[in-house]
Amino acid sequence: MNREHSIALLNQAVADELAAVHQYMYFHIHLDDLGFAPLASLFKQTAIQEMGHVEALSERILFLKGDTEMAAAGEVEKITEPALMLAKAMAMEEGSARDYNLWALECSKNADAASKQIFEKLIQDEEGHFDAFEKQHENIQRFGPNYLALQSFGANAGAHVAVR
Repeated sequence: MNREHSIALLNQAVADELAAVHQYMYFHIHLDDLGFAPLASLFKQTAIQEMGHVEALSERILFLKGDTEMAAAGEVEKITEPALMLAKAMAMEEGSARDYNLWALECSKNADAASKQIFEKLIQDEEGHFDAFEKQHENIQRFGPNYLALQSFGANAGAHVAVR
């Protein structure tokens, strides 16, 4: 096994996951500020899952006697329109799943079954994230911009009711 090759792939995945954490928390903060609690929560929970991915990847890197490069793959895009946020998130998840599929194959060729299995697990998670974002995006397209406001109103309806 070529440890350096596996470490390089794992570190690229760390960079992608960190970029997702930063981007999704940016989306969460802005959506929460707009009062779109359910969608804000989806981005926050996904960011937390992505942090778990960073941890799993880093543990493997350290096992292989490498060092984790804690640098995000890119800058946060300043997107504040919910439908565009979802489109960006879908593209990120789709790209990660594609890359992780390729990297799992490379790890297999490199006789690194454990790293391959990590990438395969991440693929399942990224596809799940894509599905959740796609459903919200389709609902905005189907029901219009009021979809998020109505969804948030329903989620917070009891929060402002006085108890007698």
